[in-house]
Amino acid sequence: MTKKQRALAAVQALKTEYPEALCSLVAEDPFQLLVATILSAQCTDARVNIITPALFAEYPDAESFAAAELKEVEHLIHSCGFYHSKALYITEMAKMLLSEFNGKVPGTIEELTRLPGVGRKTANLIIGDVYGKPAIVVDTHLIRLTNLLGLVDTKDPYKIEMQLKKLLPPEESNDFCHRCVLHGRAVCIARRPKCAVCCMKDFCLGAVINPVR
Repeated sequence: MTKKQRALAAVQALKTEYPEALCSLVAEDPFQLLVATILSAQCTDARVNIITPALFAEYPDAESFAAAELKEVEHLIHSCGFYHSKALYITEMAKMLLSEFNGKVPGTIEELTRLPGVGRKTANLIIGDVYGKPAIVVDTHLIRLTNLLGLVDTKDPYKIEMQLKKLLPPEESNDFCHRCVLHGRAVCIARRPKCAVCCMKDFCLGAVINPVR
């Protein structure tokens, strides 16, 4: 089986296992999704979803965040970790959106990564989920799963993004990443993977059960 064949097999297996490839972050619009994704760095999506209702009730848009007192934002996001830097990133990001993008979340990797606190992972999530463009969102689950599957041979997020672009059908790439997150939480759990019940055990190079070497 070539890498390309294994990638296509993984796409199909995960699509069957998880028909709805949904982002687990809850947001009502592109700006709120951008804020939630910044908050999710080194924090679980579940924790972010606990924090954001009160946060967005107080600051629903870029205008309100741009005018916010930093300490008030810090107080509302305190439990998600790294709250000093995240509060600064979000308020400065909101100001930049207003001054350079007329308050609209941009739709390219290049523009998005100019915003404070926005790296390629966040930018890819936005262009995939908001703008429907091909995207590779490289998080810890995708890094672990694609290495185990033998699709990539690196832990470097940028290299993984570039390698997967060559293997995944563009129209499937964004959903594939969401499904890897779901599978990483439910089955391919770090340090205790449930290989016996994995939908990809027959072709995963890292499978403990029926390994393919």
